[in-house]
Amino acid sequence: MTSAADQGTFDSKAFLKHASTSAGVYRMFNSSNEILYVGKAKNLKKRLSSYFRATGLSVKTRSLVQHIHHIELTLTHTEAEALLLESNLIKAHRPRYNILLRDDKSYPYLYISDQDRFPRISVHRGAKRKKGRYLGPFPNAGAVRESLNFINKLFKLRQCDDSYFNNRSRPCLQYQIKRCTAPCVDYISDTDYQADISRAVMFLEGKNNQLIDDMVQQMEQVSAALDFEKAAEYRDQIRALQKVVEKQYVSGESRDLDIIGCATKGTQACVQVFFIRDGRNLGNRSFFPQLPESTSEAEVIAAFLPQYYLQHDCPSELILSHPIEDDELVAQILSEHHRKKVQLSANVRGDRARWVKMALNNAETALNTRLSSRAGVLKRFEALQEVLQLDELPGRLECFDISHTSGEATVASCVVFTLEGAYKQDYRKFNIEGIEPGDDYAAMRQALQRRYTRLKKGEGKLPDVLFIDGGKGQLRQAIEVLDQLQIENVLLVGVAKGEGRKAGLEKLVFSDGRDDLYLPEDSIAFHLILNVRDEAHRFAISGHRARREKAQQQSPLEAIPGLGPKRKQALIRHFGGLQGVKQAGVDDLVKIHGISSNMAQIIYDVLRAE
Repeated sequence: MTSAADQGTFDSKAFLKHASTSAGVYRMFNSSNEILYVGKAKNLKKRLSSYFRATGLSVKTRSLVQHIHHIELTLTHTEAEALLLESNLIKAHRPRYNILLRDDKSYPYLYISDQDRFPRISVHRGAKRKKGRYLGPFPNAGAVRESLNFINKLFKLRQCDDSYFNNRSRPCLQYQIKRCTAPCVDYISDTDYQADISRAVMFLEGKNNQLIDDMVQQMEQVSAALDFEKAAEYRDQIRALQKVVEKQYVSGESRDLDIIGCATKGTQACVQVFFIRDGRNLGNRSFFPQLPESTSEAEVIAAFLPQYYLQHDCPSELILSHPIEDDELVAQILSEHHRKKVQLSANVRGDRARWVKMALNNAETALNTRLSSRAGVLKRFEALQEVLQLDELPGRLECFDISHTSGEATVASCVVFTLEGAYKQDYRKFNIEGIEPGDDYAAMRQALQRRYTRLKKGEGKLPDVLFIDGGKGQLRQAIEVLDQLQIENVLLVGVAKGEGRKAGLEKLVFSDGRDDLYLPEDSIAFHLILNVRDEAHRFAISGHRARREKAQQQSPLEAIPGLGPKRKQALIRHFGGLQGVKQAGVDDLVKIHGISSNMAQIIYDVLRAE
């Protein structure tokens, strides 16, 4: 690794004089040692020289060059290695001038437990550790649910887990509503159930024409045997399949491919991906990567492909709306990573061109919808700025709320809103401990101290406006905590219930001594405040319920100090369960190996107090 730096303006000539001509990755830093940009090159010296030309630079490049303090190089054996390293560094550091994709979600599959006598079909996410068949991926939960619902309606396969399935003595509701053939009570033979499984797999693999032909033959056979009820069932299944084929089948395609379209407007972009598997359109998904200025659609796609497909399954072909540079290199990297040949195609014709056009139309529509939605959020923030008499447009709002049941399992929530709406990755929940049950003031103080002590240390961003769900008492806790931490330039606003605690009559209470404020119900600033407050309320309640349910599920033996897991297991095993332990006397408890008379008395007292 080599580097270059200058105390003042970056000396590009001196740096380029000694730059390597090998393949590798370069990282550009500002004076605060923050990574501005990560790039790769077949010839580092030649690529870096292009940044320091006297003319012909884009607005984005000129802005980047002005902030360069030093550059670090990492040499690689090949350009392919450089591309992989570049992708990993972008994901790790998320530099300001790179195109950044936010997509950390796993994708759903349909899983068939084909090792079982009566295989189960279910939705699966995450690592594929269980033995069985995985079909997909599907672009989102809605798409996989739609396929699963259709399969259950058509082929009536079981969905219940093994524990439920193995303990049935009569059919459940799924059988009654004709979504299952009740294999749990042997209402269907192994052979017939396996035939239904095979048909479901054929459907999911896109072998619809073959499936329809097979079912037509079955219908004719049962009809010839005068089993007209079964023939009618086949007829209905065939009709349903034909409708789905018309809706989902991609003309002329029989293999796996993704169709990728990109649209940009200013510094905003949308990448639209259609997932085609075995000739079936499984649906589409929109991505909105972060862009620097003056970025073309081809550049967005070129950045999207390695960032996305090095993290997710890749089909054998990717059809692109715009041709990209280094397409052969990207195809090589994806082929090596997924251990199969991956082909990139652009400038396609015929049916494929129509699908690309559809992807582009979807990308433009999704981008326009997002921009108009963001414009609406911006208007609400501008109205809030005016109402709260702020000198600048607020960029970050936070709100706290407390939730408990009679002081039990108290949880505080913190939600965050930015100009893009709810910023859920910065949401936080706080389990409140060590206070008097029901003391909302102490709970609020503890949550605020924990949250802003971390922020004070630089572990996050401070809000421009901090909302507190409550009146002057709750607001006072926030004022004291922020004063204690010496946090300034944050406007504190209490959102107090109105007369009769009726929605729409809330008043705003301010930390800077100004008069309380009632906003008209048609105020878009008021709607924003209530939206933030209600989100904090929802988040607090969900956290409280989860904590309370966890506490209720916990055995009272867990609360006994000094009673380890082995002795707890011995007690449960000897007395046949917790109820037997509760009914045991001290003399009975002492008989258990490892339980002293003192411990037996403690166990007896704790369980009697339940």
